Amino acid sequence: MPTLLALRVGFHTLVALAFFAQMRRYPTIGGPGWWALSALAAIVGSIGFWFRDSWPDAVTYGVGNASLCIAPMLAWLGLRSHLHFSLPLRRAALAALAMLLIQVLSVSVWDLPLVRQGLFALSVLVTMGLGYRDLTRADPQRRVPEIQALKLLTAVEFLAMVGFVAAAPVAGLPLPQVAAATMFFFLLSGLLRVVLFGALVTYQLRLEGDRARQGLQIREADSRALIDNLSAGVVVYRPNHTISSINSAARRFFGWSEGGANSALPEPTGPGWQMLREDGQPMRLHDMPFERVLATGLPVKNVVVGVPVGDGDDVRWAVCNAYPENNAQGGLRHVVLTFIDITSLKVAQSEQKALQAQLSQSQKMEALGTLAGGVAHDFNNILAAILGNADLARQDLSREAPARESLHEISTAARRGRELVRQILAFSRQQPAERTRVDVGAILAETCGLMRAATPPQVQLLYDRHPETPDILADATQLGQVLINLCTNAIHALEGRSGRVECHVDGLPGNDPRLPADMARACAKGGVDAVRLRVSDNGCGMTEAVRSRIFEPFFTTRVVGRGTGLGLPVVLGIVQVHGGTIEVESEPGQGTTFTLYFPAAPKGAAWSSHGSGVGQTSGDPVTMAPRPPDGPETDPMESPPMAEAPPADPPHILYLDDDDTLVFLVRRLLERRGYRVTAFTDQQQAIKAVSEAPQQYHLLLTDYNMPGMSGLDVARAVLAIAPELPVAVASGYITDELQTEARAAGVREVVFKTDAVEAFCEVVARLARPA
Repeated sequence: MPTLLALRVGFHTLVALAFFAQMRRYPTIGGPGWWALSALAAIVGSIGFWFRDSWPDAVTYGVGNASLCIAPMLAWLGLRSHLHFSLPLRRAALAALAMLLIQVLSVSVWDLPLVRQGLFALSVLVTMGLGYRDLTRADPQRRVPEIQALKLLTAVEFLAMVGFVAAAPVAGLPLPQVAAATMFFFLLSGLLRVVLFGALVTYQLRLEGDRARQGLQIREADSRALIDNLSAGVVVYRPNHTISSINSAARRFFGWSEGGANSALPEPTGPGWQMLREDGQPMRLHDMPFERVLATGLPVKNVVVGVPVGDGDDVRWAVCNAYPENNAQGGLRHVVLTFIDITSLKVAQSEQKALQAQLSQSQKMEALGTLAGGVAHDFNNILAAILGNADLARQDLSREAPARESLHEISTAARRGRELVRQILAFSRQQPAERTRVDVGAILAETCGLMRAATPPQVQLLYDRHPETPDILADATQLGQVLINLCTNAIHALEGRSGRVECHVDGLPGNDPRLPADMARACAKGGVDAVRLRVSDNGCGMTEAVRSRIFEPFFTTRVVGRGTGLGLPVVLGIVQVHGGTIEVESEPGQGTTFTLYFPAAPKGAAWSSHGSGVGQTSGDPVTMAPRPPDGPETDPMESPPMAEAPPADPPHILYLDDDDTLVFLVRRLLERRGYRVTAFTDQQQAIKAVSEAPQQYHLLLTDYNMPGMSGLDVARAVLAIAPELPVAVASGYITDELQTEARAAGVREVVFKTDAVEAFCEVVARLARPA
């Protein structure tokens, strides 16, 4: 017995220490603390039983037996705590106090050994039964081997306890032998129970570890899903330039498939991974975000980088941020790069710059157009006076007169000024045009035929027309002027060397991807195809700086006196007024190609006129329309043919102009043709003259641009007095608005003042009829 008691005390001491250590190490796991208390209670009971002959019976039997009864109850409480069941602490405390009182009273008041033994056996059996029930509830499907083993051990202990209690009186065994056998059995079963309790703790730790790993996996999956669904690209690099992870946005940004991105792919520093600065130039190695983080260990923020994608010129732009990810020791573990795709923003900025450039160009054109409109009036008056007086002076001289040569030079200079005004007006889209259905190929052939005579012998002028090229609605004269200007520029680009100028015209479907966006939209809106006209040379080419300014008015690369800088602006104005667009391709030393796109004429459309004649019908000539730039010109040395002689009763012409010089000139010109002329420089005087004698005049010829009252205002006032009086208005520039207003006011014709004043006689002869 002493040996068993000593073993029991030592065993329970180790158990108490082990469970106490578990309680300290795993405070979230219930049970070890209660099991440590149960071991302490068993130690107290064993010590009391050990010293039963030396200590008072109230201590050894009363306290010792009570401790042995309380120990199983504490172990049961520990089991319920481990299984996360509620703890009946109040009832357990009352039961422990009751057992202590009964044990003490049964020793000190009544000497009832059977009561003490029966109480001990009853408490143990009840505790075992409660434990078995809780174990069954904790694992009803019998999936936990540790719980099932503990249930089996509890059942064996219960049966053994019942056997010992029942067999001892029957067999007549002495109490010490029965106690020794019981103590030895429960010592062994206690050892197994401690092992199983430890297994339960291990099982609980495994469960918590599994739950923690599962929670970590869920959090990692959530983090991966969050990062993968970000619109920003995220790439995690190792310090050795290999990829650790990459999200879908980064795959799309780099043009990788979802299954691509080999983890061994290099960081974007090698071939195929070139990064571009914001200005489009290659980024130096030490400026790349990854290398900057490696070199400094500091984050890099808001760096705009471009990454070429594919084999073409496609570049994707992003705002890149990079920051280091360090391990617990402070060493660099990863470099995390984030990309926010701003390609669409860069494209929008480029389009905005292009629109701003177009707006600036448009404002320049508008400013020059306004200037042209203001200058044209006075300048045309001056030129008309020069040309008219030179013609009159030439008529007054004999053919052998020496002054005729001087008059010839005067007329030539004036006509050059007239052509300059025409170019300015064409550039500012104020020159009248007659839009008809024209064959671009025929105009190209005719223009190239005219150009051959002026083309140097070392230059090849070639043209090609596709037979199925559709017609366009255009002014044939202005289209010829476009071709002449482009071919002339191409010849000058050869700089006197041998070379080639090629012209090609063909048709393109309205949905052809080669069409500019504006032209494609115009063709789609009108349901028509497009006509493409190309003029190319293999000359000196242009730099980007020159190419960006070629359409600026008066910008020229030629030497002073060799060009006005209006050729290409005139081309741009004519093309745009015809609803077309221009593309220019040029590289220094590689030549230049101008590509013009025009919408094709709708099927069945015969013509679309925007001529200057008011009230004209289809096919009527444009009144005083400008001659083609290279068309035949009347020899200024020859006197112009006289107009048809007026009848015996000549018409009476009323002429109104605020310029005294023109008034004097036109009066002399018409009177020389035999007309009666009354001229005024004041509008009110002219209106008063008509009101006083409305039947006296046969034609009113008035200038349009006059201070105070315009020619249309005068026409309205005169027609209100004499509705049958023919009225013609002369203007240095004619717009659609002017023609519309003139037609509404009842004006018979709008006269273009840039031609020689001889045309005035033609208008007078056509409109003025004697009564």
